[in-house]
Amino acid sequence: MGQKNINIADLVGAYPICAGCGSRDVVRDAWAEWNFATVEWVLKTTLDHFVCDTCGEETTPVWKLDKEFRKKRIRRLNGALRRGEGENATVVITSGLQARGEEFVEAVCIAVSCLDDFSEDNDPHKEHDFGAMDWQGEKLFWKIDYYDQSMTMLSPDPASPTATRRVLTIMLASEY
Repeated sequence: MGQKNINIADLVGAYPICAGCGSRDVVRDAWAEWNFATVEWVLKTTLDHFVCDTCGEETTPVWKLDKEFRKKRIRRLNGALRRGEGENATVVITSGLQARGEEFVEAVCIAVSCLDDFSEDNDPHKEHDFGAMDWQGEKLFWKIDYYDQSMTMLSPDPASPTATRRVLTIMLASEY
């Protein structure tokens, strides 16, 4: 399962900087039109002319990615999924876990939703996308995977809730 090539400018957390001075104060020409209903100017189109407000020079922006912003957003989206608030999401309960009975599964789902004990040891990527726990003497794992909306390949942008279908799988450790 592969990923499509993605333009960095299309990713959540991307921002342009001036190629000359490195400032984030890059502006772009645009056209706006008056909207009678909302009584405001509405963006109609953007043009391909960029200027840096810091150095005053025309520029071709260089795109950078705020990796910490992306990680925080992914953590927030993963937390929402574990709490049952996720959009574009699927929860999978494995057959081994299901065989333990409905009450057991419900209690485990509540425990997964409440988990907030993340550390460098159990969350090395800082995305809150995996957990291990003991429940009534049973070792359990849960993990979150990121797919595109068609679920045919990995997500092009796990920080984007519209580009990503999150899949939370809760399982017995023996099923891993």
